[in-house]
Amino acid sequence: MPITILPPKAFRDQPPRRNLNHDSDDVMSDATSDSEDSDSQPGGVSLDGGVTIHPRKRRSAAAASSTFTKRPKTNVTSSVPRSAIVTPGERITTDPQWMRGHGTYLSSASLGEQAITSSLAGIVTRTNKLLSVRPLRARYTPEVGDLVVGRIVEVQAKRWRVDVGSTQLAALPLSAINLPGGILRKRTETDELQIRTFFAEGDLVVAEVQQLFQDGGAVLHTRSLKYGKLRNGVFMAVSGTGGGGGVVRSRRQVWTLEAANNGGPIDVILGVNGYVWISKHVEPVVPEEAKGQTGITNLEEVVSATMYSSQNDRIEPETMREIARIRGVVTALVENGLRVDEDMVTKGYNEAVELALVSADGPEDVYLGGERGEQLAAALTAV
Repeated sequence: MPITILPPKAFRDQPPRRNLNHDSDDVMSDATSDSEDSDSQPGGVSLDGGVTIHPRKRRSAAAASSTFTKRPKTNVTSSVPRSAIVTPGERITTDPQWMRGHGTYLSSASLGEQAITSSLAGIVTRTNKLLSVRPLRARYTPEVGDLVVGRIVEVQAKRWRVDVGSTQLAALPLSAINLPGGILRKRTETDELQIRTFFAEGDLVVAEVQQLFQDGGAVLHTRSLKYGKLRNGVFMAVSGTGGGGGVVRSRRQVWTLEAANNGGPIDVILGVNGYVWISKHVEPVVPEEAKGQTGITNLEEVVSATMYSSQNDRIEPETMREIARIRGVVTALVENGLRVDEDMVTKGYNEAVELALVSADGPEDVYLGGERGEQLAAALTAV
């Protein structure tokens, strides 16, 4: 029986075989196209029937760079302005050249960037490359050497507890005050029993921060002639160091101002904690038997003998009027966001006296609120 050999059937997916007797130009063109495809689309032959498998195209570097472009750095404020008010959680800047200070923290921004963010409501301040946020209203943070004005709120066995506007009450030990007569000796049980004769609840004192605890508490002392119980004046509380306009640390916190309009000398005490005391200046009264004796020790004995008195002296109406005028100057400075120090208070008082002269009421006009306060602040800032 004869055997018939049939030609093999072509696969449905396989392209028909190319005739080798074609023109040489076609062969060369096909070879050229195959070589180009082999570079950009490498393939192979399947084991089942020689079907060409085309792998996934790889994206070239140029195409990748044109498709995926790096997002440029975006700063909320490329140049951080001074005195910019921010709120908690508000992003200040993403520029890495700035360092974070008090009142800020680092938060994650887009594309792994770090942003300096405000942690409280306040004003952005710049110190070289350091960004900080000064709170609009803040508690006083004691520092060693600060002059503060406080109020006695509690009397204990060997110390007083003083409110100085901080997060904690300050301590005034019995051993940190001057005894009457300037006596230098160890405190005894008798002194502890008579502790309320020195300072009682509600008394106002001016003292200096002597020591700080790790928890932020402060220890005060009054071992000086300019420290002790306050009387013959008026007390006012403004914002201290920490935020906004208010009392700032300066060269002198206590000075005597010569008042106009027969007001006499007036003492001004600017506590760094924001408590202000304005009072009539009282010279120490030296007894007749002590006038012939000279020396610092005798003066301390005379002054300290009356420094714990709670009796106010007589204050003339002219002095009370000028005290009220100085109080109005301090209030106007704070309301208009200006600093409160010796220079500004002195200039503000002189300007207030000039404003009163052109008023209808004359020197009796001590009102410095509203438009008068703004006028006073504008005159001080224009200098």
